[in-house]
Amino acid sequence: MTMLPNFSYVRPKSLDEAVRHLESPENRLHAGGTDLLGCLRERVFGVAKIVSLSGIQELKGISETAEGGLRIGALATLREIAESPLIRSKYPVLAQGAAEAASPQLRNQGTLGGNLCQKPRCWYYRGDFHCLRKGGDLCYAMAGENAFHCILGGDACYIVHPSDTAPALVALGATVRITGAGGPRTVPVEEFFVPPTQDLTRETVLEHNEILTEVLLPPPPAGLRSAYRKVRARRSWDFALAGVALALQFRGEEVAGGRVVLSGAAPIPWRSVEVEEVILGKRLDGETVAAAAEAVVKNAEPLAQNDYKLPLFRAIVEEELNAIVKV
Repeated sequence: MTMLPNFSYVRPKSLDEAVRHLESPENRLHAGGTDLLGCLRERVFGVAKIVSLSGIQELKGISETAEGGLRIGALATLREIAESPLIRSKYPVLAQGAAEAASPQLRNQGTLGGNLCQKPRCWYYRGDFHCLRKGGDLCYAMAGENAFHCILGGDACYIVHPSDTAPALVALGATVRITGAGGPRTVPVEEFFVPPTQDLTRETVLEHNEILTEVLLPPPPAGLRSAYRKVRARRSWDFALAGVALALQFRGEEVAGGRVVLSGAAPIPWRSVEVEEVILGKRLDGETVAAAAEAVVKNAEPLAQNDYKLPLFRAIVEEELNAIVKV
């Protein structure tokens, strides 16, 4: 059994105090801890101090904003999000994404902030391989076991982003609020994630001394219909082999706007502008839906063992577009 490294542990009562404890890049945040524990056991990163966020009340809760949108604290659990009447009625795609994440036990513990900030699920990255992402000179997935790796946006590093809530939030046009030593800032969720083509050493725009504090959802526009669909290897719980988040605005029978975002496809939640271009301004009839299903993998570059994802993505996009018409 792998032993955990030695570290100190603090439980601050305020955001300012928590930020002060992040003076070193080797100090790590603890929210739900469902990914942190695995990363420590697998030696994904080192740690000198763990900074628990559990005592900071302002990071909790789900509430409506004055503008008619929604504020979700970073410590809101996945179960709270999946079961929230507000989210289920106004943003079903997010409730469905949270409900599809992990297992019931992990949803009770895991938080929205942690789900967005979790590390990639690549067995080379999490194993005893000095891969490209760890400072080596090779992505072992390129010629190794790559059945669960990405088909879009890989280039030199073929990880897949594991979050089920992130695609939903990108589809909804959400933003995150961040606080740190340099003060607060707001970032669109679509710009929160960093692809390996931009920087191999990080997954998000967060600096080591910054904390994601809350997620803000805009008021749902008139005619919004949304849904999340996920296909996985194990029925009980697993990460997405392929998934799609839809947030489409209808005007009558035509798609007037919206976003289509993929999970299980790329190193970041992948917005499929190809599908959006096919369906915008059109009725979702058989011809349009078939064209959209082909467009979703138009630029895919599968590896030796994951070309099964191509028909999988075509199928779920076709099924979900047909289903959302009936909502």
